Amino acid sequence: MNLKENLISAKNRGYRQSWLTAYDYPSARLLDESGIDLILVGDSLGMVVLGQKDTIDVTLDEIIHHLKAVRRGVTRAPVAADLPFGTYATPDQALASSICLIDAGADAVKLEGALPEQASLLTSRGIAVIGHLGMLPQQVREEGGYHRKGKTETEAESLIRSALDLQSAGCCALVLELVEVALSKEISMKLDIPTIGIGSGNSCDGQILVTSDLIGLQPWFRPSFVKPKADLATPFRNAVKEFISDVQTTPSP
Repeated sequence: MNLKENLISAKNRGYRQSWLTAYDYPSARLLDESGIDLILVGDSLGMVVLGQKDTIDVTLDEIIHHLKAVRRGVTRAPVAADLPFGTYATPDQALASSICLIDAGADAVKLEGALPEQASLLTSRGIAVIGHLGMLPQQVREEGGYHRKGKTETEAESLIRSALDLQSAGCCALVLELVEVALSKEISMKLDIPTIGIGSGNSCDGQILVTSDLIGLQPWFRPSFVKPKADLATPFRNAVKEFISDVQTTPSP
């Protein structure tokens, strides 16, 4: 089965997908060895790796650079990559950008927003596409922050229509970010493809998180909906401090 068939089969079996992000070889290898269902090379690397304030300035070349590193560490899980801001404004541009990502090792690409024409062209060329609706990080400057979506009837109806349109365009899965919980449940029930939630409640067909949020590696930034499973920042700092102490106290030869 191809990726789309596998994802739909998993949904039909009631299997809940677990997705995480990676941007480098060791993280990707550890995620793959741990049994994660899909690894996303996200444009979140702008904030997590490059120290930028949002994802908007991430380039296609930067995604490709990190994608190649991730690909080297993975032997089992499918690897998806984000199409960064400004690289899929038209269907033809989306195709050209996606081909670059596929050539660099991606098994699927992810695009933000209600763009069924782009998705349709990509899927017609055999490229697996993951949609992304709700709060769109690439629009955060335009919207002035991160806001929950689907609060009004009009907005909810628009999101449902967009989800169905993306499914009709051939998407293999749909990320729902910061969508009202009841609405994410409704969308999940209407779709044949799986929904993957982030900050959208537990009624989606799976969940995705930024790995550094999950493992507590960046305590200076933690989304309110994340409950870290570890605090790796503390042993990280302690190891560095112990190394410094060892260097200072070890006698010279």
